[in-house]
Amino acid sequence: MRFRAAPLVLFALAACVPQTGPPPFLPPPIVTAGQAEPGSPTVLPNPAATLTPFQPLPPDPTPTASPEPGENAIPIWIHPSLDPVLPPVLARVESPGAAALRLDFGGPEIGTVYAERVYALAAPFPTVADGISASDLRAWWADDGPTLLVDSRTAGALTSLWGESGGSARVRPAGELLQAAWDGDDWAVLPFGALRPEWKVIAVDGQSPLSSAFDPDAYPLTVRFSLQGEAGLVQSITALFGPETTQPLVAPANRDPGKLTTVAMTGVTALVRATAHTMEQRGLVYPARDIGDWLRTADILHISNEVPFAEDCPFPNPVQQGVTFCSDPRYIELLEEIGTDVVELTGDHFHDWGAAAMLFTLDMYAERGWPVYGGGANFDTGKQAALLEHNGNRFAFIGCNGKGGGFAQAGASNPGSVHCDFEWLRAETARLTGEGYLVIATFQHHEYYSYAAPAPMWADFRGMAEAGAVVVSGSQAHHPHGFEFSAGALIHYGLGNLFFDQLGISPGTEQAFIDRHVFYDGRYLGVELLTIRFEDFARARPMTPAERENLLRLVFSASGW
Repeated sequence: MRFRAAPLVLFALAACVPQTGPPPFLPPPIVTAGQAEPGSPTVLPNPAATLTPFQPLPPDPTPTASPEPGENAIPIWIHPSLDPVLPPVLARVESPGAAALRLDFGGPEIGTVYAERVYALAAPFPTVADGISASDLRAWWADDGPTLLVDSRTAGALTSLWGESGGSARVRPAGELLQAAWDGDDWAVLPFGALRPEWKVIAVDGQSPLSSAFDPDAYPLTVRFSLQGEAGLVQSITALFGPETTQPLVAPANRDPGKLTTVAMTGVTALVRATAHTMEQRGLVYPARDIGDWLRTADILHISNEVPFAEDCPFPNPVQQGVTFCSDPRYIELLEEIGTDVVELTGDHFHDWGAAAMLFTLDMYAERGWPVYGGGANFDTGKQAALLEHNGNRFAFIGCNGKGGGFAQAGASNPGSVHCDFEWLRAETARLTGEGYLVIATFQHHEYYSYAAPAPMWADFRGMAEAGAVVVSGSQAHHPHGFEFSAGALIHYGLGNLFFDQLGISPGTEQAFIDRHVFYDGRYLGVELLTIRFEDFARARPMTPAERENLLRLVFSASGW
């Protein structure tokens, strides 16, 4: 559930602190077997056509009006949770007893499935609980217990599925569910298409409709409807207006996997020092051993790699004292193994090994078809957004280095990270949003070792949300930061490290997020927060339930919830 803000004892450390001792004894290399990569997104050129701007859809769009029924129209009763578009040969009636046909609750055991509706169990975003069993959810519905919010259509669907509620269900207008849930710290059941980022989807029996691995057959909140009546009449109407025809009576589904895209955003990657030394000892893909599946299964994987590859990079020193970094070109195998799709170059250390190393690194990314942003061969190219498309969802990744100065050296004719030209950046974000892109804005910003995001970051992050970005994400943080909703966008001020050797610096540097954002049919639906903990100087693993609860409580409290 939610938590109020509480004062935290915080501390600050230097951005890239060298290790105070060598890593522990490392056994012989362990090489993780590669797995087949998922389908890659399409990298787009700068668009020429203007598309419809992104706008959140209402939970239940008004259906197209049905034409007036003919004189001898066949009477049909439609389940009240469905919105049909009836041809003149059919006339809707209010009583099932007066109907020759019924479009009613029931699955394939009755006949052709005309409609499948997926519902989501959702809670206010700052909720710690992740899942519930189907039996517990059904018992909750049947009991006169804690409030479970629903709109009238959803109430009708669940009543068909589970029978009348014992009193826990509270029916509210669809447009009031979110505010009511946050005000009362209540949970709700709502149609999949009504999800928004301010909701947290709660898995039921381990199934979440936000997941690309979602199985509607194994999910207890999948509701199916069939056409019922005399067999010959059903067959005739199905041939003309069934779900496989060009003019179905109702939309066949409210969740189409072909319209869904997951984007995994990650924090700091710096394959240097003790991280690189561990890779040399245990295998180049060792850091991803326990979290690789989380990364590979994203449709689009974002990596913020701060350090250039260099052919003359020396063997890594785990106790290196300076903070001038490079990575052996062989280490790109790790980025290949996890399925990298787009690379952010806003990092402080991209310039560390000079212009030749930066250009060499850009060539390595280009050879693999990985678009870059936030840095490049010069300022003008580096500030441009990376444009990708997947399942009809169009994305623009844009970012910059908020520190500027020596941290962002891209110029008119020299490579590097780009400094933040906020006037241009906000105007470009608004332009891309107006052309139908889902803008994901990221920063290399000032670094703080606290769960709460300090005030100097607020204006820059909020400004990108106000310009139209749907996600604003801090790539700079070595320590996880809090969240905020602003101008309809989700702001995550810092995720923490992905691959970097800050084990033992503080409890916070041993914790991090991977944010798996979910988009559907041109809309941003929300995020799954994946939590990781570092086991050594290179490898993170998924958190245990207790570790995850502790991190979520700390971060939600630091967010003011």
